[in-house]
Amino acid sequence: MTKWVYSFGGGSADGRAGDKNLLGGKGANLAEMCSLGLPVPPGFTITTEVCTAYYASGRTFPDDLAPQVEAALAKVGEIAGGRFGDAGNLLLVSVRSGARASMPGMMDTVLNLGLNDETVNALAKASGDERFAYDSYRRFIQMYSDVVLGIDHENFEEILEDRKASFGLELDTELSASQWREVIALYLAKVEEELGRSFPQDPREQLWGAIGAVFSSWMNARAITYRRLHSIPEEWGTAVNVQAMVFGNLGDDSATGVAFTRNPSTGEKALYGEFLVNAQGEDVVAGIRTPQNIAEKARIAAGSDRPSLEKLMPEAFRELSDIADRLERHYRDMQDLEFTIERGRLWMLQTRSGKRTAKAALRIAVEMVGEGLIAREQAVGRIDPASLDQLLHPTIDPRAERRIIGTGLPASPGAATGEIVFSSDEAEEAKGQGRKVILVRVETSPEDIHGMHAAEGILTTRGGMTSHAAVVARGMGKPCVCGVGALRVDHRNGTLTAMGRTFRKGDVITIDGGAGQVLEGAVPMLQPELSGDFAAIMEWADGARRMKVRANAETPADARTARSFGAEGIGLCRTEHMFFDEDRIVAMREMILADTEKGRRAALDKLLPMQRSDFLELFEIMAGLPVTIRLLDPPLHEFLPHTDAEIAEVAAAMDVSPEKLRQRADALHEFNPMLGHRGCRLAVSYPEIAEMQARAIFEAAVEAGKRTGSPVVPEVMVPLVGLKQELDFVKARIDEVAKSVMKEAGVAIEYLVGTMIELPRAALRADEIAASAEFFSFGTNDLTQTTFGISRDDAATFLETYRKKGLMEHDPFVTLDVDGVGALVRIAAEKGRKVRDGIKLGICGEHGGDPASIRFCETVGLDYVSCSPFRVPIARLAAAQAAVKG
Repeated sequence: MTKWVYSFGGGSADGRAGDKNLLGGKGANLAEMCSLGLPVPPGFTITTEVCTAYYASGRTFPDDLAPQVEAALAKVGEIAGGRFGDAGNLLLVSVRSGARASMPGMMDTVLNLGLNDETVNALAKASGDERFAYDSYRRFIQMYSDVVLGIDHENFEEILEDRKASFGLELDTELSASQWREVIALYLAKVEEELGRSFPQDPREQLWGAIGAVFSSWMNARAITYRRLHSIPEEWGTAVNVQAMVFGNLGDDSATGVAFTRNPSTGEKALYGEFLVNAQGEDVVAGIRTPQNIAEKARIAAGSDRPSLEKLMPEAFRELSDIADRLERHYRDMQDLEFTIERGRLWMLQTRSGKRTAKAALRIAVEMVGEGLIAREQAVGRIDPASLDQLLHPTIDPRAERRIIGTGLPASPGAATGEIVFSSDEAEEAKGQGRKVILVRVETSPEDIHGMHAAEGILTTRGGMTSHAAVVARGMGKPCVCGVGALRVDHRNGTLTAMGRTFRKGDVITIDGGAGQVLEGAVPMLQPELSGDFAAIMEWADGARRMKVRANAETPADARTARSFGAEGIGLCRTEHMFFDEDRIVAMREMILADTEKGRRAALDKLLPMQRSDFLELFEIMAGLPVTIRLLDPPLHEFLPHTDAEIAEVAAAMDVSPEKLRQRADALHEFNPMLGHRGCRLAVSYPEIAEMQARAIFEAAVEAGKRTGSPVVPEVMVPLVGLKQELDFVKARIDEVAKSVMKEAGVAIEYLVGTMIELPRAALRADEIAASAEFFSFGTNDLTQTTFGISRDDAATFLETYRKKGLMEHDPFVTLDVDGVGALVRIAAEKGRKVRDGIKLGICGEHGGDPASIRFCETVGLDYVSCSPFRVPIARLAAAQAAVKG
């Protein structure tokens, strides 16, 4: 027979902390506390396997569950000295959820279960407090009706507020027993009115209704959303914990509260938390009454005139402090505790690893190493790499009011406030005037680079997590919200419509790139802080990791930021971004419009010194670290104007006819440019472009070597190679230029020529390509597009539907598709190594900054990952964790 129910209480338990997958976090930790001899009310846990069976069988319970529950209930009664459903020997229980991953507040709870019109009198007699008994009964009716019967709790709040007003009272605690009886009568009448039947009086009917409701809450909207945000699989399910009630609302010697063994905001080693006298658990979080500080030091710091638990109940406080210290040492982590004090006696209701800010997590981990509780490797493993974003960008003050006008994808973390502008030129102009702006676009293109640089943040109504806006914003470290489909942008009239309201150019909005929210007006911010704890964790991480971490950077500012965050080189310099500056775009367009090779070379000669200067500065900043420079990748039409107005303006500036410009733009137009005339195909058609870029690279390397006294070893990357012959053709031109520069300079240059693996054919024929390529860099953005046949700019319109319907667990543009794209990466790595021993292998797509994808890179044995500068610390930490876990 399957064991569905695990008991705990009386100093022993069927389970332990290691049974979290089966008993959920709450049940496993209740069992553990019992085994440690701590004061825990007896109870039992119905396993997560029942949840799985419940949904698999159309929300029905296994046949052999009921007898196991009855046996466990009897055992609870023996320990607690009562019997469930027996008015003469009363036992009341609570029914709570408990998934293996903490999901605070996401699922349902029922307290005081077992009360009815008869047992409430027994409770009054047993407690000697009639008012307490009726208060508990009205709480149960309200909670059970909301959670199990589906009657909104507001119905009962309205009744209670009306009665308090008629009694001339303000606080719930002021109602007498007789007044609570009046409220209860109205509550029961409300249930009958809403359902057409009476409130259930049978305790066992109540129990099974509550158990079913808790299992059902696993699939409620807030739980589904929480699981999605925290990557908690649906198939894990929740357990249900049934536990003997203890009461914090039995008078002034009773209380209930929540405590942390260290401050969850700062990490300070001090008992931290809140409690309420004469209350039950939900009162603490409901906000109906103002909680009091547990510790006297915290009360003084808060300026509160309400007594702390330390002063009010010193004996219970000392016991709680001792238990908190014991649990933290036992679990070797900061604990989040729930407790109740019943007539002076302390009971522990929960312990779990406490949620904390990134700042607190760093401090706690570092101090626990100093205290000898954990090793350095464990400290590194304790920090969620993604949480470091909190430390690297401004964030919205959690106390601030959020007036949300739109929600999209959290494309680039951080928060920004500014005036709305609808064009990049407007953004640049505003910045020149000292005004802060948010660039609002339907979508961005490479031509928006100057506006994105000028803006505080970027908001688009289209695009996904790897759209142009998202990728560039992350590289710049700017907040970005993409794909806010509910917003309507009217560029012509300069308006943004959101939730029936119209915002105009100059109106102030705030975007939260971490939450994907658009907010009305200016919102208070918290500025990032990097502590000594951050430096310590990073140092320990660097000592543990195997893979190097480089940055995707093409501007001096990006490169300096990357170095400041510990980047060990540049893994991707996208040269096309360098051509959009005002003084360069003209020469670029002259090259595109030229009818002959001679004309193109003349235009490229103007770009050569600019490119050389770019590379020289990058080489100097990187000071001998590797720099991978990708040759021109995008199709040429991206550098040309598109609208009639833009064509007319550019034609006048270049002194060419608008018609010629339009004809050239039309000639370059492609139906699917992502798979069109781009990458190495441009270098085959126009070798002079690759030759100019190669000359700029090598001349800059020579000059940087002279200035720094250290030789520079540039890595020249040829993009979008699918055939070995393509790489051979372009590499021959690069090698010729290298020979010429060496001869001219009288200096030998060491360099590498490699390719970006971003096409399935390249991965499958990597052994052939490795005969010519000295390194592979996996461009997983395009490799994901070409493997799935999905445009990353359009995928946001349907990928979320796929995720909700269980067809995809993750957006493959955010977290690498290990089974498909990952298989191609693994094949290419294995084939490349067979032909070229020690071939350098890296990844430079957006996945290079994603912790889950970095774990995969470690399993393949890549030499480095490359990511946007502001994700370098995240990648360093994730690479260390991947190496430690093996």
